[in-house]
Amino acid sequence: MLKKFLKPTNLSNQVSLAVFILRLGFALLLIPHGYNKLQSFLAGDHDFPDPLHVSPVVSQVLTITAELVCSIFLVIGLFTRIAALILVVCMLIIAFVIHGNDPFGDKEQAILYLVSFISILLTGPGKYSLDARLFK
Repeated sequence: MLKKFLKPTNLSNQVSLAVFILRLGFALLLIPHGYNKLQSFLAGDHDFPDPLHVSPVVSQVLTITAELVCSIFLVIGLFTRIAALILVVCMLIIAFVIHGNDPFGDKEQAILYLVSFISILLTGPGKYSLDARLFK
């Protein structure tokens, strides 16, 4: 079942190029957010929201993993659907839990990322990815 989930869908060259641009664009835009959180974490700043009630440090590590590591996986197209799923969950939490009571403008960025990562999750990595080479 996991192999089927990882297997790229048969997309046309144009659609694969569009998915590649979507993956690359949104992942590269999110990487600095994760990197900044990593820098704060390494500096000892663990004042971080804990929406899952697992501790601020664990929440911070999970967010760094999603925003930084999963974004890097999207850039190279490796384990694309798993990375996109993790990012979808992360953006849902950011938009509707962390910023749940805030005005729309405060959650808009997370919603934009959410929509893009749902699209990537549904389409898969496309032909221009490591997944396409590894999981034919």
